Amino acid sequence: MHYVSLIIEFVRGRPTVAFWTVALTQAALWTLMPALFYSAPPGDVPLLLAIGHEFVLGSYLGPPLAFWLGELAFRVGGSFSLYALAQACIVFTYWAVFTLGRRIVGTRHAVLAVLLMVGIAAFAVPSPNFGPAILAAPLWALALLHYWRAVGDGERGYWFLLALDLGLLLLANYVGLILIALMLVFTLASPRGRAALAHPEPWLAVLPFIIVIFPHLAWLKGARDLVVGGLNETVSGKLSPGVWFCLALVASHLGLGVLVAFATGWPRRRKERAPLIDRNPVDLFGRWFVYFFAVMPMASAIAIVFVNGRLGPLDRVAPLVVLSGLAVVVAAGNRVPVYRERIVSFTWLGLLVAPPAIIVLGIVALPWMASVNLKVTQPAKAEATFFANSFQRRTGQPLAYVTGDAELAPLIALGSPTRPHVYFDWAPQRSPWASAADIRQHGGLLVWAAAENSRTAPPMLKSEFPDMVPEVPRSFPRAIQGLLPLIRLGWAVQRPQGAAQP
Repeated sequence: MHYVSLIIEFVRGRPTVAFWTVALTQAALWTLMPALFYSAPPGDVPLLLAIGHEFVLGSYLGPPLAFWLGELAFRVGGSFSLYALAQACIVFTYWAVFTLGRRIVGTRHAVLAVLLMVGIAAFAVPSPNFGPAILAAPLWALALLHYWRAVGDGERGYWFLLALDLGLLLLANYVGLILIALMLVFTLASPRGRAALAHPEPWLAVLPFIIVIFPHLAWLKGARDLVVGGLNETVSGKLSPGVWFCLALVASHLGLGVLVAFATGWPRRRKERAPLIDRNPVDLFGRWFVYFFAVMPMASAIAIVFVNGRLGPLDRVAPLVVLSGLAVVVAAGNRVPVYRERIVSFTWLGLLVAPPAIIVLGIVALPWMASVNLKVTQPAKAEATFFANSFQRRTGQPLAYVTGDAELAPLIALGSPTRPHVYFDWAPQRSPWASAADIRQHGGLLVWAAAENSRTAPPMLKSEFPDMVPEVPRSFPRAIQGLLPLIRLGWAVQRPQGAAQP
């Protein structure tokens, strides 16, 4: 009797239930894991919230939508809401790909595409680090879905939803320009696309698109140098941006490649049996649609990075790979045999569960094994509470401004009860909502990483605030200290003008 795994039977018998089970399980894992085990937000989240707290129409990091939504989520439910927002973006991405796949390859093969997306690292490991790329992924996928409905299915009302998708995508990440350009190329190159342009809806949809992006365009007119300067920053490291980007794309697809390799059963015996998952034939237009929008975004991004020599908004690959799983399923044919389904099932479960489990294991074990300072183990709440309380005791006023180290200042502002403004002492032009004069007038906290118990402040900070008096560095333990040294932070209180000295 031939063994058929439960997952395969689930996909063949209850594909829609299988989809929601997969999507919600992954979302729950990547929401609960950081909420329970991270003592500080990952990656650039503190900086994102420092900018989002100001609700500006844009920043040197690009359009404002991700910053606004991140700030609103944090105000509603703290870090947990922010992690939940990131996973909601991943679930919506999966849903859009699943819905698009149902219309092109049928429900069963659409589920296979989503199952393969679990093997794309861009939708798993970096997902708690909410930012423009994570928000761009569902908007990118929704735009492809609504474009298919408008052009592929001929439902002309979807042009207006497509315009909204693309407008919001540009408000989330400038990477949306790649999708817009590719949609124009595909529309003009395909007979069905050119026929769609004969109707008024695609032309009328330009108006809501412009309305959505107009406020940011008006802001961008006066802030072009600021944005260009931010986009032209290079990533430090030994690899060139082009090589780094190519390696990131390959690494992101390794899990998908492993699943495909096991499912094809290579090398296999000639008479080896495998369960089949069938679909109706895919027409030529649908096939080329999937291949084009799966391959060309990555190819275009690679060309841009190599020509420009900078990553810009392409430092995260999530929106570029949303159709990779669906492209593999389309290429697999109308009858997909799944060889060695037991190994495939366990490998897929491993890709789903192992990454968050490994991160938890690393948080617990690495402090006892190596001198690795994980950002997510920084005692952010304890640090922020101490400094906020110290400032208020010394000045009689709530903490309103924080500056100093580029990583510590946003982190302490994030954990402080009053959510102070962050002045970018390291790049003042990038924080137009605050200035050194504001800190001298209203008071603020200056903070930096300290070596041992030295009171020496960074020269740049000392030159901007010459009357600062550094305090004895404060030490903070981690939740799991292990063999690591204590975290020592240098600090000083800049008193408001006219405040009495101690």
